[in-house]
Amino acid sequence: MTTPADLPIRTRRAAFNRAIADADAQAIGPILARDCVMVTGTDSAVIAGRAAQVKVWQREFASPGRLIYERISAAITVSPIEPIALEQGEWRGIARDTGALAASGVYTAKWREVAGQWVIEAEIFVTLA
Repeated sequence: MTTPADLPIRTRRAAFNRAIADADAQAIGPILARDCVMVTGTDSAVIAGRAAQVKVWQREFASPGRLIYERISAAITVSPIEPIALEQGEWRGIARDTGALAASGVYTAKWREVAGQWVIEAEIFVTLA
């Protein structure tokens, strides 16, 4: 259920998903905090910093067998005392060329409101299929 408190985060998540589908690494950058951290789903690689993550996305988008990743929010909990929120949900990677499900799992993301915009500070993914 969407609430007024979590709507801005859901809007930013939709923009992130759209940027992945459109292979637009530059659109991903503003959604990430400067010092953000991502822990990948299978090998638990740690990708630290906005610039590093944008570079990873650029490589991913250039791959001929790339996947289109989507995050599907199940719950967003916005803190009543700090400008932070926790998003939890499922993710999936769909083969761009065939539309087949290639990988999926669960994720959690920590968001922070900075200068009126919500940005991702941390994401952790777990591959389950």
